[in-house]
Amino acid sequence: MRHNPLGRTGLYVSELCLGTMTFGGTGEMWNKIGDVQQADAERLIGAALDGGINFIDTADVYSGGQSEQITGQALKNLRVPREDVVIATKVFGETGTGPNARGATRGHIMDGIKASLKRLQLDHIDLYQIHGFDPATPIEETVRALDQLVRHGHVRYVGVSNWAAWQIVKALGMAERLGLARFESLQAYYTVAGRDLERELVPMLASEGLGLMVWSPLAGGLLSGKYGREQQAEAGSRRTQFDFPPVDKARAWDCVDAMRPIAESHGVSVAQVALAWLLHQPQVTSVIVGAKRPDQLADNMAATKVVLSPAELSQLDAASRLPAEYPGWMLERQGGNRRKQIAEAIGRSQVP
Repeated sequence: MRHNPLGRTGLYVSELCLGTMTFGGTGEMWNKIGDVQQADAERLIGAALDGGINFIDTADVYSGGQSEQITGQALKNLRVPREDVVIATKVFGETGTGPNARGATRGHIMDGIKASLKRLQLDHIDLYQIHGFDPATPIEETVRALDQLVRHGHVRYVGVSNWAAWQIVKALGMAERLGLARFESLQAYYTVAGRDLERELVPMLASEGLGLMVWSPLAGGLLSGKYGREQQAEAGSRRTQFDFPPVDKARAWDCVDAMRPIAESHGVSVAQVALAWLLHQPQVTSVIVGAKRPDQLADNMAATKVVLSPAELSQLDAASRLPAEYPGWMLERQGGNRRKQIAEAIGRSQVP
């Protein structure tokens, strides 16, 4: 298990992160995702730690806070040293019935951190993330509130999830101008069958030095290998009960068709190839994997040992490549000569 720095920080996190969305199962939506209870959650967390994972991600809204409670109790029961694990959680979603029990306001953030620390039984959160963009709250209010949490020691680093590139850059500019703690990571959806973030977000992350945490790397199980053009989801499966995230099925089946022979040649599962593809992408810091059973987690962790050849990566790229879109195709056309000059200059500088 490799460990990568989180953005521009000195904090190292494992290339796989254990997601806890399957913990709890409280509520109509969360029950469809998973209902892992305390004993099984402890087995999963123990197996993850034994396999070299030091990164665990949760959120205050997962099963109405039950996911955080189970995670915190598991760390206590397993007697995990605090310095051995990096805990990430999120704030933004609705946690009550009142009009202020949601969003990225100062009040909701301050209330959220207190509640999350209590449920997790911790004195600090390593990575505190804004779970979504709040159109009702000024970005500066959010950034200032997060900075206060860092200064008070409740939070070590701050990140964001599901924001657009322009929103993140605006927040980064404010943080730099005002001398506040800045976002160090983005948690976003990314799969071989859903490469939309490569248009704007990946170039922004590379430019500004943010880490990338990937959620739903198997597209809600669609890229697990259980489904395909002729293998539709069975009644009662997660995909029939909770069809999320939205995926272009035709593109997904093209990707599955390309991954099957690669998986067979390596003697691994299709899911491992899908995860390995992500781990080969230079901007990816950590891939979040969730599981209901230890065998699922073991299969996912084995993806770290799958090395895809340049030819195999090219095959997957051809099957999953995004269609050209403006201004991307114009940037490609007009910038070609300058990129060639850069490559030549780099080549000359490397000649002894």
